[in-house]
Amino acid sequence: MISPGKTWEGFLGGVAASLAVAFFALYEERDEFLAIWQALLLGGVVAVAGAIGDLFQSSIKRDMHVKDTGRLLGGHGGMLDRVDSLLFAAPAAYFLLLALDV
Repeated sequence: MISPGKTWEGFLGGVAASLAVAFFALYEERDEFLAIWQALLLGGVVAVAGAIGDLFQSSIKRDMHVKDTGRLLGGHGGMLDRVDSLLFAAPAAYFLLLALDV
């Protein structure tokens, strides 16, 4: 088990929120940045990559038998817990945008 606090409901809620933000922030008629399908694809990729980053970092903590990755943010799991999703989602978004040629 990687992380007992993670649920499918939380994952699906995160995916729905990511799709909604990508759609409303990046839809086609808003400055012609992305087509609707591209915005939704970007939202889905960011959501899945973020979840993978969170699970990856949780598995590292479990493997090392530690609860927090640092003392800077006591009670919040450390600084790495605040950016673990971003470490996977940002490169995934970057390479998707490169692939979409936008």
